[in-house]
Amino acid sequence: MNSPVQKIKERLSIEEVVSSYMTLIRVGSNLKGRCPFHNEKTPSFFVSTDRGNYYCFGCGAKGDIFTFVEEFEGLDFKGALKLLADRAGVPLENYNPKEESEKEKLYRAMDESTKYFSDNLLKNKEALEYLKLRGLKDESIKDFRIGFAKNDWRELYFHLQKKGFTDMEIEKAGLAKKSEKGFYDRFRGRIMFPISDSSGRVIAFSGRLFIDDGKSAKYLNSTDTPIFSKSSVLYGLDKAKESIRKNNFSILVEGQMDLVLSHQAGFKNTIAASGTAFSDTTVTKENVVSNLGLVRRLSDNIVLAFDADKAGLSACDRAGKIALSLGMDVKVASMPEGFDPADLISKEGPDAWRSSIRNSKHIVEFLLDKVIKSSGGDTHKAGRVIKEKILPYVEALSSSIEKAHFIKKISDALGIPENALKDDLKKIEQEIKFEKKEIKEIKNIENKVFRKDYIERRLLGIILWQKTLSKQAINVGKTLEELAKILNTTEGDILEKVKDSAEDFIFEAEVFYGEDINLEKDVRELLSNLKEEYLEEELFKKRRELHIAEEKKDLDKATQIFKEINEIVNKIQDIKSGRSNK
Repeated sequence: MNSPVQKIKERLSIEEVVSSYMTLIRVGSNLKGRCPFHNEKTPSFFVSTDRGNYYCFGCGAKGDIFTFVEEFEGLDFKGALKLLADRAGVPLENYNPKEESEKEKLYRAMDESTKYFSDNLLKNKEALEYLKLRGLKDESIKDFRIGFAKNDWRELYFHLQKKGFTDMEIEKAGLAKKSEKGFYDRFRGRIMFPISDSSGRVIAFSGRLFIDDGKSAKYLNSTDTPIFSKSSVLYGLDKAKESIRKNNFSILVEGQMDLVLSHQAGFKNTIAASGTAFSDTTVTKENVVSNLGLVRRLSDNIVLAFDADKAGLSACDRAGKIALSLGMDVKVASMPEGFDPADLISKEGPDAWRSSIRNSKHIVEFLLDKVIKSSGGDTHKAGRVIKEKILPYVEALSSSIEKAHFIKKISDALGIPENALKDDLKKIEQEIKFEKKEIKEIKNIENKVFRKDYIERRLLGIILWQKTLSKQAINVGKTLEELAKILNTTEGDILEKVKDSAEDFIFEAEVFYGEDINLEKDVRELLSNLKEEYLEEELFKKRRELHIAEEKKDLDKATQIFKEINEIVNKIQDIKSGRSNK
């Protein structure tokens, strides 16, 4: 019997999957496009329809439909499997692991809690009436699985216990906290908004206080857990991604009510920041794609629509800077004083919201208008604010033409000489030059680490899976020995390191490869790829060492490093030659 992976691949071609995320151009029997995993102007990302895989000559990204969805959507293998299985119409019920992994239990605990909160809402007339008064329709409440947490200390905790979850699992999911008197519910007396990953699995909650007691925070959000990282998800992204691709822009709002009402008004390309956090890079230090990094892959264009108050402008400021630094085109929708998007939609109607989005301005223009209004014609005061608040945005622009355009615009608006603005801009560029270089290098390393970890995980999954079988398709001992040699560690240390994740690894390998008769060939290829990735990483380090040695004019050291670089290059070439001769 074919594995679900094979069935999915039979129903979904690489062209069909990749082209649903990005634009591809046919070149002979292959397809090409701009790589979604790194910034580039000239397309270097190629898709082979015959082989069912892709490769980027710019950053080295490669794989099949599963690796593509994992990396593009920021999902683990099970998330990508669920997403593609749903799309292909392939059932997965018969492919659950014999023993649930820790993460699977946490996902199930979150889903059970979501159902529990939803049932509570239907029984609580006051909470339901509040949502209706805010303008939410029954369909939206059901679609977004909005719920209610009773103002009780242990209701959810006892419910989950009855469902078979342990205290540790409930606490790890971020649903309960431990005190001297025992465990108690984290969320109490709140309207509950489930936060989902790209595949639609609930991974966290954001709870809005229903009755203000004067002591509790208005919003309470899930803490980071093994299945939730604040900087790698945005509320509603799972429902908005198709519309973002189709419309080629996203709308970023602050709160959950803003988002639900925006979707209800027909703007399904809306996402929300509430309950999450922004990361300054496209990839976090845990090698997870950041939330704005995911949005940028869907579209380079974003409209920020935060509240018109001080907190809203501060959130807009941070999101705007990060989005610009990621190479996005950032606009800001102007909101009437005292209004948020939810107020605008419910009080003024969808047309007022549509007008606000349509009349949005580039973030530099938006901020410039604010400065002109607040300075009251005082050029000296305005000049100081321009340097502190606006020029950092101009510096973040990737296009020199755009920079020149906004320098002239600022100069014309406030009568500040262009040369003076350019001088201040150069100072800002110098101040952050080293920081930007470091960020760029870190991003390169992070991308390499992601691919290296991915290959290593595949190999470990195959080894652990084959160890459980009486009839093995590969020489497990030899494969583990070769892996240890590449990783420069011991076989025992490798197995010890992955013992807590063994079930996940086995599940992935078993589902992915099934009864693949070419498993030995796949293992050879994976080992070869992993060795190449480590050599590429070593080459990157040696080139940096060479640069430092040359700057210090240490010719002996530079000569030695140069020899080492040649040896590494030759080893990489041997691997590539061996691959092409097969």
